[in-house]
Amino acid sequence: MNNISKYKYIFLFFLLAPAVSCKVQRAASAHSSTSLVTQGPLWGAVWQQKASEYKALCYQAYNAAKMQLDILLQQSYSKPVALVTDIDETILDNSPYQVHIALKNEEYSDASWMEWTKRVDCDTVPGALSFFRYAKNRGVDVFYITNRLEAEREATLQDIQRWGFPDAVSSHLTMKTTTSGKEPRRETVADTHEIIMLFGDNLSDFSAVFDKQPAEIRNAATRDNAALFGAKFIVLPNAMYGDWEGALYQYKHMLPPATKDSIIIRGLKKY
Repeated sequence: MNNISKYKYIFLFFLLAPAVSCKVQRAASAHSSTSLVTQGPLWGAVWQQKASEYKALCYQAYNAAKMQLDILLQQSYSKPVALVTDIDETILDNSPYQVHIALKNEEYSDASWMEWTKRVDCDTVPGALSFFRYAKNRGVDVFYITNRLEAEREATLQDIQRWGFPDAVSSHLTMKTTTSGKEPRRETVADTHEIIMLFGDNLSDFSAVFDKQPAEIRNAATRDNAALFGAKFIVLPNAMYGDWEGALYQYKHMLPPATKDSIIIRGLKKY
């Protein structure tokens, strides 16, 4: 390479380097400005997929449920006994969906969610399958009450059937109809069965007193029902989504992400 060519390449390097640097800075800036409500669930999904602590909490919940079930079955009941369980993040793990939409910087939508559930690709929540099989072997019926839509019934059945969950039949599966509140559906089960335990990742999986309530009321109701947790109510961890988040911005899910971010941050303790 002659001296003229060498100086030409040096000149081009110094000419182009600032442009490359600007592109990198713009990309970093764009990433740092993404929304808390779109990117927060990604961190929850990382914890759910990778943290041994998450698995330990699930095993703890189902171990406690097994001990309590053995105690409850020492009693006599006038009707057949049943367990009522939620599905998502209670027995099936949907964290890949949260990763998918977060990487697209999107929030939940029915369309993207149904695209995921049609894949019939959920993993199980640690401890769930062995517990519900144990309960069935003890003569307990299992009912699944979910807020998945009726259009998802077949895919949902396929997902719980392929893992071998007990009572995985349409008559034991109730989908969302006109409301997300589950009390009417629980009452239908209670017409024929004694519900001795309920399982869920969201407090509305247990009682109508939690349905779409402000955070302060949810907290007060949790304190009022403290004795039921671990006894009749078995809660599974979910840091990705739930009414705990909606309560922060009064369940106004259509608010822009930036507005939700601002509301959430204003309400946090900080120094």
